[in-house]
Amino acid sequence: METPVTPFIKAELRIDRFVIPYRIYGKGEEVMVCINGVQQSMAMWYNVVRRFSRSYRVILFDFPNQGKGQIVSGSSYVNPEEQISILEAVVKEAAAGGRLTICSASWGGVIAAAFAVKHPQRVRRLILASLGTKPNKRMIETIKKGAALPPENRKEMAEVLISSFGQDLPEAVKGKIVTQFQRMSQETLQAFYQHGLFVISAKEIDKVVNLKDIKCKTIILAGEKDTIIDLKDVEYLASQIPNSEIRIIKGVGHFLHLEKEELLDVYADILKSDSKL
Repeated sequence: METPVTPFIKAELRIDRFVIPYRIYGKGEEVMVCINGVQQSMAMWYNVVRRFSRSYRVILFDFPNQGKGQIVSGSSYVNPEEQISILEAVVKEAAAGGRLTICSASWGGVIAAAFAVKHPQRVRRLILASLGTKPNKRMIETIKKGAALPPENRKEMAEVLISSFGQDLPEAVKGKIVTQFQRMSQETLQAFYQHGLFVISAKEIDKVVNLKDIKCKTIILAGEKDTIIDLKDVEYLASQIPNSEIRIIKGVGHFLHLEKEELLDVYADILKSDSKL
């Protein structure tokens, strides 16, 4: 990935038992907050920054167990309530007044949706990428297979994930995933699989957030080739959110704009079409 434009604010927040790094790019009047998926860092949004930071104030941050996010004390597992509190603190610190566009990836969409329910006055629109309401058979098998591997088999763990739902990623990104797992601490690795097992046990997103209470315009992006999110489940997700629409993106899988950067044209079209919201 190319290095993005230089942030004009690079700082960190101490939130309860966590240290959360955040970055602000651009000085536009409208604010965009981007929320990572599990074990992804703010680097996954660098092409979004390059594309939209001239017209938006783009806020990136890392949850604990992501990038440079730190856990100062307590359990290595970060529950959904803690993640929502972290997002609230980042928004309070880094976002100017007014309503937000929130872009999310995978599990990050659960946290984005929960925030939108708690703070309807702050959210203008949600763009939820690669999100379903429950884990499908392929996802469950992948999580269980990875969790069953010995901790020292880091490379094999990464390859299990890549072969399951990251096969269309650029080779350079695949290499970074392998390196990430090889460098991961035992605590972070444990938290990763704890989260996966939580997703399996929770079964459905409405155990975390009441989708029917989302008031803002919501656009759900789904990759045509996504192996761990079923299209029927995406359709059900949209049926539960009052003001929503689905866009099926051809030729990409779970990682969408990381697989094909030109997919950002879809984001641009969404932002333009909803400019009067």
